[in-house]
Amino acid sequence: MKDVVVCGASGKMGREVCRAVYEDLELSLVGAVDVSCVGQDIGELVGLGKIGIFIEDDLKTILNKLSPRVVVDFTNPNVVMDNIRMVINCGINSVVGTTGFTGDDLAEIESLLEGKDVGIVIAPNFAIGAVLMMKFSEKALKYFSNAEIIELHHDKKVDAPSGTALKTAEMMSSSNNITCSNSTEREIIKGVRGGEFKNIHIHSVRLPGLVAHQEVIFGSKGQTLTIRHDSIDRTSFMPGVLMAVKQVEKFKGLTYGLDRLLDL
Repeated sequence: MKDVVVCGASGKMGREVCRAVYEDLELSLVGAVDVSCVGQDIGELVGLGKIGIFIEDDLKTILNKLSPRVVVDFTNPNVVMDNIRMVINCGINSVVGTTGFTGDDLAEIESLLEGKDVGIVIAPNFAIGAVLMMKFSEKALKYFSNAEIIELHHDKKVDAPSGTALKTAEMMSSSNNITCSNSTEREIIKGVRGGEFKNIHIHSVRLPGLVAHQEVIFGSKGQTLTIRHDSIDRTSFMPGVLMAVKQVEKFKGLTYGLDRLLDL
């Protein structure tokens, strides 16, 4: 059994992770960390009944006390880097679903991991269907050179564009086949064309009722192609999270995205 601690345990994603880890026969949920619901039994919070694991608010204390094999982090961009630094310094593997990382953040993580026998998987999206959507979009650029990304999330998401949209644009831009946007167009309302990243326009929608959705629209003469993925429930992310928790020790250093774990 692989001991797992979940950070951000009382959040919507954290609760799903705690439930999924607890119910997996190969994993053992040993700790839950959050700044809210401190002292509550995480089992009662996620509908499992009392399991004797209480939410604590001090990550360093729980790491020293429990020495887990893996820490899963679904917190927020304001605290995730501090958590990662702490977990790496403790020599513990981690799986991170928090988004909002910058290039400098990823470079720092790679530097912190140098010379350490530790693995960390950071994925902007743990839904396997979303990973396939990104990969299919990358492949479509062999035939289409014009594309735009529309990502749609719930209204409580704190970063825009989403990590999934940025990762998709990065993967697509590696083909060197993206046509630059129309430099002669004029925005009547500033920002109406979305943001531009790697020559790709990205449009972010935030509305209640949504979970996580993205479509990549390709256009060429006389035709369009849309590749879309929808997560209609947060349980869609759990197979990818569990896969990463079980495999993270095989991949030393930083692994960004699930595609490597899926051998895509």
